[in-house]
Amino acid sequence: MKKLLSMVCLFAMTAAIGTAYAADNSKLINRLDAAKTTLDQVMMTPDKGIPQQILQSAVCVAVVPGFKKAAFIFGAQYGQGVATCKTNHGWSAPVFIQMTGGSFGFQIGGQSTDFVMVAMNDKGMQDMLKNKFKIGGDAAASAGPVGRNAAAGTDWKLNAELLTYSRSKGLFAGIDLDGTVVSQNSDDTRTFYGADIPYGTILKGNVPTPEAARPFVRAVAKYFIESKEATK
Repeated sequence: MKKLLSMVCLFAMTAAIGTAYAADNSKLINRLDAAKTTLDQVMMTPDKGIPQQILQSAVCVAVVPGFKKAAFIFGAQYGQGVATCKTNHGWSAPVFIQMTGGSFGFQIGGQSTDFVMVAMNDKGMQDMLKNKFKIGGDAAASAGPVGRNAAAGTDWKLNAELLTYSRSKGLFAGIDLDGTVVSQNSDDTRTFYGADIPYGTILKGNVPTPEAARPFVRAVAKYFIESKEATK
């Protein structure tokens, strides 16, 4: 009887763990889908979107859909998103990131805002690979130019490792994210891949893209032109 009871308890615990994992994984898939939707909506209006020159030069892209500011908690800001980097054979499988704090130069209020971050060079990519970095501190950043020809005449290529954008209420614009801390969400990445895989291993393209992440990665590849090596 005791043996049977132990087996029943073990089965119940296993089922509970499986259910919890499925729920967590479902949330991560929803986040990937939301990130893809954000990119689709941004790119629907190319005259007010990310300039073509930046789309061609990007080495990493991070999307944080639904970043929220909670004024009732001392103005706390928090958001979760996903990032992918360009490799010699296309865009990498995604990793999960989180953003906290920062002063964004305007009041978001209680509304939800989407953010897009674009790493423009190898230094920006190395920042993206770090466990944690502060925009404007560890990584030189600037509000990204907007519009098909907006990159002309700017010095973003010389000075910015990261270009930052926001989308709120249908409007898309570059934004100052200085002071915002970007860190790895290791728990979510572990849940999604089922193992502790280093961020660098994933973002360097050494891990196959899971089926659930392919729509997001394909969207990035569609909008952010793949490297010459990837298209040969």
